[in-house]
Amino acid sequence: MPPSYNDLLKHTIAELGPMLQKRQTSSLDLTTACLKQVAELNPKLNAFITVTAESARREAAAADAEIRSGKYRGPLHGIPISIKDVFATRGVRTTAGSKILSNWIPDHDATAVARLRAAGAILLGKNHMHEFAYGVTSDNPHYGPARNPWNPTLVPGGSSGGSGIAVATSMSFASLASDTGGSIRIPSAVCGTVGLKPTYGRVSRYGAVPLAWTLDHVGPIVKSVEDAAILLTILAGHDSSDTTSSNMPVPDYRTMMQASVRGIKVGIPRSYFFEHVDTEITSAVTKAIAVLEELGAIPVEIQIGELEPCPAAEAHITLVEATSYHEKHMEKHLSEYGEGVRTDLEAGRFLLGTDYVKSQRYRSHLKAIFTEVFRKVDVVVSPTLPAFPPKVGEVWVQSGDLREHIIDAFLRFVIPFNLTGFPAISGPCGFSKTGLPIGLQIAAAPFNESALLKVAHAYERSTDWHLRYPSQLG
Repeated sequence: MPPSYNDLLKHTIAELGPMLQKRQTSSLDLTTACLKQVAELNPKLNAFITVTAESARREAAAADAEIRSGKYRGPLHGIPISIKDVFATRGVRTTAGSKILSNWIPDHDATAVARLRAAGAILLGKNHMHEFAYGVTSDNPHYGPARNPWNPTLVPGGSSGGSGIAVATSMSFASLASDTGGSIRIPSAVCGTVGLKPTYGRVSRYGAVPLAWTLDHVGPIVKSVEDAAILLTILAGHDSSDTTSSNMPVPDYRTMMQASVRGIKVGIPRSYFFEHVDTEITSAVTKAIAVLEELGAIPVEIQIGELEPCPAAEAHITLVEATSYHEKHMEKHLSEYGEGVRTDLEAGRFLLGTDYVKSQRYRSHLKAIFTEVFRKVDVVVSPTLPAFPPKVGEVWVQSGDLREHIIDAFLRFVIPFNLTGFPAISGPCGFSKTGLPIGLQIAAAPFNESALLKVAHAYERSTDWHLRYPSQLG
């Protein structure tokens, strides 16, 4: 007897691939199950701006025909996924969460989208997001607020809020997202999913509407670490259309992550990364470190100096680079921006060039600091976020003993790895007393995604946090 739709929805991509290949289920069944979730939950949670139901069913039927004829393309073939609405999708409108681009229908796919299509993925639609990816709440003035799948009165994080919601509730099995100042890891921590920000240049950014060119990264939001490895293997690799794209060879992440973590040195930066943090979050991360130690990893207390300028440096770089990109729109469509984004873009016009140069010089110094850190340890672990999400429309959170603006709180632990370009992943490591997910961040040296995936996978196999689902899924 074939599995029910609800049973199918709780599977990971790694589990569904063999089922599709053996024809124990079909792409059309998976797509129908996801679209059923979208029809039921999207009106409540606002995870999608555009749903491509008709074309998704056609793609699923074609995938089933290919698989029946023995033309199985790999683990993503026939899997329904969604795309953050910042990526160009051929023939499907791409709004970047804005009014200005609300009617833009690209004639091309972003490179990352093209690679997912080539792997056989089924495109369900475009995920909701903070306007032009410039924020961390996904409270969008043009398309309404996206809502937390664990408590719809709360924000889901951002800017890839719709992606986090969609994967957490199985409206899709994965989402392609972007991360400029934490926009993959923040909603993953808030929504209880796995979010991977690869090394800068590891995945092509061609075809993504930019926020800040030198900070933008592309990566997946998924249900499990193994799914992250599957997606990264497909997405990674050189692209001549992206001048920052790396020529580094792409390893077999899925195989490499299966190795033991015994002897792996896990850096624990108590100062900065464990300061002003909610006590429930600190407790969950501390217990996660203990699990890694039980698995044979070696905890190493470390000091990472000169992190305090990170928020200012990230803000300076983003302000200047975002305003530079948006100048052409600001001349004619300034009133069509939401108030918050418009204010930031206008502020970027007045930032001194010396501030931008100083911030870029600080980045180089920060990279040198972290390079030295990763000579001593294999990975660095920390909370992803210091606080839990506020209610929709509110912007203040309590980070332990510190009340702070959500921007300051939610960027604090994630932006060092945007500034350095080093890879980082967030996965669930517990839940609060009120039922909200807690994120564990693991970072590694450039192009050492294999190490962070290995540690994250080992932890995930020893716990069951990733198996929990919001009540909307049953």
